[in-house]
Amino acid sequence: MFENKTILVTGGTGSFGHAFVPMTLERFNPKKVIIYSRDEMKQWEMAKLFQNDPRVRFFIGDVRDRERMYRAFDGVDYVVHAAATKIVPTAEYNPFECIKTNVNGAMNVIDAAIDKKVKGVVALSTDKASSPINLYGASKLASDKLFVSGNAYAGGHDTAFSVVRYGNVMGSRGSVIPFFMSIKDKGVLPITDPRMTRFMISLEQGVELVWHAFEDMIGGEIYVKKIPSMKVTDVARVIAPEAGQEIIGIRPGEKIHEQMVGAEDAMFTYEYEEHFKILPNLNNWGTDSARIKDGVRVAEDFVYSSDNNTDWMTDDALQAWIDANREKIGAI
Repeated sequence: MFENKTILVTGGTGSFGHAFVPMTLERFNPKKVIIYSRDEMKQWEMAKLFQNDPRVRFFIGDVRDRERMYRAFDGVDYVVHAAATKIVPTAEYNPFECIKTNVNGAMNVIDAAIDKKVKGVVALSTDKASSPINLYGASKLASDKLFVSGNAYAGGHDTAFSVVRYGNVMGSRGSVIPFFMSIKDKGVLPITDPRMTRFMISLEQGVELVWHAFEDMIGGEIYVKKIPSMKVTDVARVIAPEAGQEIIGIRPGEKIHEQMVGAEDAMFTYEYEEHFKILPNLNNWGTDSARIKDGVRVAEDFVYSSDNNTDWMTDDALQAWIDANREKIGAI
């Protein structure tokens, strides 16, 4: 699929890019992988990891900058759109900046991809885009809608757009596992709500879902990975079994449970062995056999959330993952 092709990753210096680039270089033989992001120091540090690989290139730019996007997309075959303002409280307190990146930036990616004849774009979404209660989730729902509708907006052009949706990545910078590990020696871990549950996905699983989307998509699909859940109190207990737990209350815009498929999407959601696929209620795409393939439609009242999940991560499985990834946790 990516053999001798040029791939560009927006926001490529983040956690996803640090996993996607080496995995893609190892699995495929792309002509180039371009990291497009606005932080020169993150690019400088990341470039050291690939200084002996001429296939990896770096391009300073912001998804808000339409002209720069057009220059960056010259000769690009595939785009992974990972750039986002994604910290929930940051978005709540800086709403205009969140919209500029997550909504206006998505529009710029779509326009540049169509006009520069990019073959396919996969945009990264979030559980918070399903039945959103915070601005980050609302902005990502708007972004998802833009990428889905981008297939119609493209008109006679061949660019295809799809979306992958997953929750917080295990061990990524700012997530709960590295946070708990950094303060476990204090003897008390803060818990926002004792009922809170979260989906548990690794960066590697996220990358593989993106690969699958590129291979499978016609355009307009939202791919949701099947992954286990875990209570946050159990995560804390595995990391620091001797520590106490202090309930501090939910932060602004925070959900008790993560949701990736809402009841409103069930009519056009299909189940597969390792994922779900939400098809758009647009131009009869939701009943298109080419998009459905061998999927089975879910029940009319189906909801996929971290509290009603049938797959739960055990303490031993989490501990094994931490032991195997200790050096990487929180590093990117």
